[in-house]
Amino acid sequence: MIATGLIAASFASPASAHILGGPMGGFGSGFEHPLLGADHFLAMLAVGLWGAQMGGRSVWTLPATFPLIMCVGGVIGMLCDIPDAVISGGISLSLIALGGAIAARWKAPEYASLTIIALFALFHGYPHGKMAPNATDPAAYTVGFVVATGMIHIFGIAIGYGLGRLYNGIVVRALGGMIVLAGVYYLVTGQM
Repeated sequence: MIATGLIAASFASPASAHILGGPMGGFGSGFEHPLLGADHFLAMLAVGLWGAQMGGRSVWTLPATFPLIMCVGGVIGMLCDIPDAVISGGISLSLIALGGAIAARWKAPEYASLTIIALFALFHGYPHGKMAPNATDPAAYTVGFVVATGMIHIFGIAIGYGLGRLYNGIVVRALGGMIVLAGVYYLVTGQM
């Protein structure tokens, strides 16, 4: 059932920061962006899955690093104008790399996994920052996307622990493979 949901989510509409009007224009817009954009959702899910798969400190260091550095990417998005193709490519590559790490059951050294997470968090933060100034309340918008990101990471950790022992971890590895396929699809088609 989870695999079917992930496959369906990977072909959902792109993560475009929808700015809600009225009182939810800040927090609500920020909160919905990572939840409704399959590209962001799958990457954030992968962070939790990979952290759970590696175990140890990675269970909390990866999910803590991602939203912190994502905020840095958001600031870059507010201040700089980077071509959409670069950002979309980075987001697609994040799915390929993170899904590949899960599929390969790569137990990366901490410095390597944190560097990878930080790099891709910049790409995921950029679109949030690009849209934040248009929100009713940019600070609440930022809190919304950070809270949603944390929830998705926790969901990934729960799936990683819950399914990680089934069939010697093959279920989680298969989820990683599906995330790779979604990343390849986005990279090849340019649709996000």
